[in-house]
Amino acid sequence: MMYDNLKIFFDQLKSLGFWRRVFGWGKIRTLSYDAYDEFTSLTEKLGSLTHSLAENETKISELESTIEKNKEISSNRISDLVVSSQKLENKLINLENEIARLNKEKAELLNKITRIEQTDITRDEEYKKNVFNINALRTTLEKDRNTLNEEKLREKEEQFEKLKLTWRSHEEYVKSVIRNICKAHLIEYVENVPFKGNPDNTIMIAGEYVVFDAKSPAGDDLENFPKYLKIQTESVRKYIKQDNVKSDIFLVIPSNTLDVISQFSFNMGDYYVYLITVDSLEPIILSLKKIENYEFAEQMTPDERENICRIIGKFSHLAKRKIQIDYFFSYQFLDILSKCGIDLPDDIYKSVQEFEKAEKLNPPQEKRTKQIIIDDLIAESEKLAIEVRAKLVEKTEDTDIRNLNKGALKPEE
Repeated sequence: MMYDNLKIFFDQLKSLGFWRRVFGWGKIRTLSYDAYDEFTSLTEKLGSLTHSLAENETKISELESTIEKNKEISSNRISDLVVSSQKLENKLINLENEIARLNKEKAELLNKITRIEQTDITRDEEYKKNVFNINALRTTLEKDRNTLNEEKLREKEEQFEKLKLTWRSHEEYVKSVIRNICKAHLIEYVENVPFKGNPDNTIMIAGEYVVFDAKSPAGDDLENFPKYLKIQTESVRKYIKQDNVKSDIFLVIPSNTLDVISQFSFNMGDYYVYLITVDSLEPIILSLKKIENYEFAEQMTPDERENICRIIGKFSHLAKRKIQIDYFFSYQFLDILSKCGIDLPDDIYKSVQEFEKAEKLNPPQEKRTKQIIIDDLIAESEKLAIEVRAKLVEKTEDTDIRNLNKGALKPEE
């Protein structure tokens, strides 16, 4: 073992007695040499260990210093890491909150999208339903329009047929009216004229033949009727060339052709042509008959002739104007009646029809042998005016009484 001699040497010294100091000193001295050598070696090792220890202590000190520095750095880094971790944690919390908010918004948006989709589905279904209803309504309207167009077309065709029938019978109707007027007012109706030509109707007034020719459209188209009448104003010149034929020729046209007529009198130089309707025949013939009150036509003064012409002109104008207005309003009334059946609700229209059935008008009847007296018309007009004034007075009195009653009911101030 290491350092045995040094141990043995110290053990021998501890147990060294007197006799051994005398007799055994050489052995001890030899042992001391070995022990010294071991001691020297031990001392060297101790120095080496001491040096190593010092170096180690230095290294330990350096390591401790390094550790302290590393601890400080680590502490700073840990602090930084803690701060960073805290910041990161805060960011994570914020992100989590943001994610939660976004998820909430996402859920709300999904709900909105779902509601919108449901609304779109409902709206689409409603739209399809409305489109179907509109198409059905359009089909119904088309059918109604076609039916209405067919009815209007049929009405127009019937109206045209009536017009054509009226035009075809116009000549006979004019002849019948003139005959009745002549019979009622004792005017001579000339059956066979003693001159060339064959006028439809001729009457004798003041020794002159007055010609009334009936003219009506040949077909449905009224546009050519004015041109046709213009030609007829030339063709009646043949009558004027005859003796005792009045220089005023009257062409009697249907009342329903007045809309296409813009000129009613024609100055043909040596004679005049007038366009009149059946309704104006009687006042014109009666005006012409007044000439017979004079024994000789040449005895009339210019003022008297002018007065007669003025009266005839007024009669003619009033008759034509009256016919125009009646014809205009007849079409307006027909238009309103046709709209009643279309625009009014069914229940209201049925009620209107019931009231219409209950109404009845009884206009005065015209008797062929009874003359319409002007004095009677004036008396009837005055009677109507008196009744209107009486009703106005009665209404005014009722209003005054109501006002007085209202005043009596007011509290005193």
